[in-house]
Amino acid sequence: MSPSPRVVAAALDGPLPAYVYDLRVVRARIAALRAALPEGTRIAYAMKANGHPAVVAAALDAGDGLEVASGGELAVASGGDLDAARAGKLVLFSGPAKSDDALGRAVAAGAVINVESRHELARIPGPARICLRVNRAHAALPGTHRMTGEPTQFGLAEDDLAGAVADARRRGHTVEGFHLHAVSNNLDAAAHGAYIDDCVAWADAAGEALGVPRPWVNAGGGFGVDVTGAARFDLAALKIERRVAPGRLIVEPGRFVAAEAGWYAAEVADVKRSHGRWFAVIRGGTHHFRLPASWGYSHPFTVLPVEHWPYGHERPGVEDAAVTVAGEQCNPRDVLARDEPVERLRAGDVLLFARTGAYGWEVAHHDFLKLDHPRFTVLG
Repeated sequence: MSPSPRVVAAALDGPLPAYVYDLRVVRARIAALRAALPEGTRIAYAMKANGHPAVVAAALDAGDGLEVASGGELAVASGGDLDAARAGKLVLFSGPAKSDDALGRAVAAGAVINVESRHELARIPGPARICLRVNRAHAALPGTHRMTGEPTQFGLAEDDLAGAVADARRRGHTVEGFHLHAVSNNLDAAAHGAYIDDCVAWADAAGEALGVPRPWVNAGGGFGVDVTGAARFDLAALKIERRVAPGRLIVEPGRFVAAEAGWYAAEVADVKRSHGRWFAVIRGGTHHFRLPASWGYSHPFTVLPVEHWPYGHERPGVEDAAVTVAGEQCNPRDVLARDEPVERLRAGDVLLFARTGAYGWEVAHHDFLKLDHPRFTVLG
C-alpha cells in the first residue's frame, strides 16, 4: 500500500527537512476500512491527525465527512473549496472546551455537535443537530489513550443522559444519537469489533429508553497503527456481528488513515561519539516530529546514502553500530531514535522516518528556537 523508501526519496528534490505525504495511501486506507465495516458505515476523517489541506481534501473525497476538534479546524472544514457540509458531507464538531463563538459557527455551518456536557448544551444557539458524548462504564479497550470507561474530562456521565436529552428537546435541538469514542491507537482489531458491537447494543437500548429513535452510533476512532512496525491492526479480524442500518454507524479514524501516508526526512549534520555512544545529529528534530519524545519510544528510520561531500576534511561516519538520532535543538530530550543499528551512516546522508503522517507536524512545538519549518511535498 505504501511506496518504497526509494520512491519517497525521489520526491525529496529540494531542501531538507521535509515531510512527504502520499494521498494515494490516504485514499487506500479509507477504502480498506470501508470494506471491513458494515455496509453504509459513515467514515469521518479526524482532522487532528493531519490537517494538511491536501490530506484533508483527499480524506474528504474518499470518506463521508470530517471530525473537527477546534474552531480553527471547523473553519477549514466549512470554508472555501473544502466546505464539507455544502458538498453533502458530515462535519462533526468535538472537543471538551468549545467556545460560544465556535458553537455558533458550527450551527451556522450545519455541523453536528458532539456535546460534552449539559453546560455546553445550554450554550448552543438553537436549533442545532447534536450527538451526546457519553463516558460510559464499559470493559477496557486496549490502546495508548483512554477517553471513557474511567474518570476523564470527556463526555456526559450516564446518569446525566436523560437530563441532557430533556434539555436538548426544550431548546429545540435534534438529538441524532450518541458519541461513544473510547480510546486512541488500539491495535486489537477483534476487540475493536466487539467494542463497536457493544456500542450499537448500548445505543439501541439508550435510544429506546430515552425516546431517540434509530440513534446514530458514533463509535469514534481508535483504529491503531504501530509506528515501530512490529504489529498491525488486522482488518480481517474486525468483525461487527450486530446488525446496524446503513447510515447509523459512524467512525472517526485519524491515525489509521494518515500515519502510513507520511514520511519525515532530515539530513545528518554530524556523526560523533560521546561517553561510549554514537550520535547522529540531524538538521530537524522534535520541533518537527515530537511523537517519539512525548511517547518515549524509538522511531525506526531508513538511511538514504548521499555520496556528495562538499568539505575538504574527512567525513564523519560510523559502520555496524547502534546510533542515537538527536535533533538540532539545545535540548537533551530532542531525540527521535535511540540505539538503532546501522550498517553505515555518515554526515550528509539523509534519514527517512516512515509512518509519520499522523500526529507528526501537528503536535510538534513548531516555533521553538525560531528554527526553520520543514517543506511539505505531496504525492498522488
